[in-house]
Amino acid sequence: MLTTTEALDLVERATSPEALFGPRTTDPDRRREARRRYRALSSVLHPDVVGPANPRAHAAQAELTRLHHDWINTTTVTLTTRTGAYRIGEPFAVGSIANLYEADGPYVVKVVRNPGLNPLIHGEWQALRTLERFTDRNAWLRPFYPRLLDTSGETAKGSRAFTVLDPLKEGFVTLEEVHKAFPDGLDGRDYAWMHRRLLKALAGAHQAGLVHGAVTRDNVLVHPEQHGIVLVGWSFAVRENERLMATSKTIEYPPEVQNNDPVTAATDVHMAHKLMLDLLRQNEDRQRRFAKGCMQDNPGRRPDPQDLIREYDELLEELYGPRTFRPFTMPKTGE
Repeated sequence: MLTTTEALDLVERATSPEALFGPRTTDPDRRREARRRYRALSSVLHPDVVGPANPRAHAAQAELTRLHHDWINTTTVTLTTRTGAYRIGEPFAVGSIANLYEADGPYVVKVVRNPGLNPLIHGEWQALRTLERFTDRNAWLRPFYPRLLDTSGETAKGSRAFTVLDPLKEGFVTLEEVHKAFPDGLDGRDYAWMHRRLLKALAGAHQAGLVHGAVTRDNVLVHPEQHGIVLVGWSFAVRENERLMATSKTIEYPPEVQNNDPVTAATDVHMAHKLMLDLLRQNEDRQRRFAKGCMQDNPGRRPDPQDLIREYDELLEELYGPRTFRPFTMPKTGE
């Protein structure tokens, strides 16, 4: 961890945003590195940390914020809706059908790359609104889903639809990032809390009549410190017993999707347990057998998500005893 003196020296010697964050780029991994660097420096220089009697650190924090804002907003475009305006720069992440941008507020703005795929963004709006109505009656499930704040609404022919979302960035990482950080796989006790919460998110969605259709590592956000899980990426979501409107070549789908059959809760169950196999260590035999039992080719033979939570809890109690909080941290990256 940086000391205050080291952070001050780095910021005060920076003559440009590039001097502190490297060459400007649209590469998502490099932009994530820049954000991590910004957060590491800010965590040392922030007024709440250094106290009110350190004007030098306060000035450095203000300069750090200015440099980072300048770095991420090389070129800006303002997207407007009937109720708001959102200034975006370069994307910080690239999804299956859309790019993700930071906007002042803070917000995350998801813009479809091809206007021909606007219907998928429209489908995401419908899914998120369905989840919002459902969680109005089941408030405990609200933290498992992203919050829809605004949309582009109807767009002119050839224009790209977009979604404005609660940022869900500070402190969150994707399961893809977890996978990269633990290439040999996770201890079963660490993955257990992630999977339990993912099953709850899926059970809630299925009670609301939705199939997510893209339960992948990139679409599961993890908050290591708070043990939070948020299921994002609802562009492929459909109502139960409908066919997916589109598929991605990067996703390994269960047989019913490959056959273009209607999807059900069983589709998400299969995909969630493919994640389990991807994330767990190879020697986690009992949990891996559990996952394979949930991935049978016949969707009708896969467990119901609601039953799965109980069955998984029984397995965890048998393996580890009474449930206790187990801290989880991501490995620190070099500055």
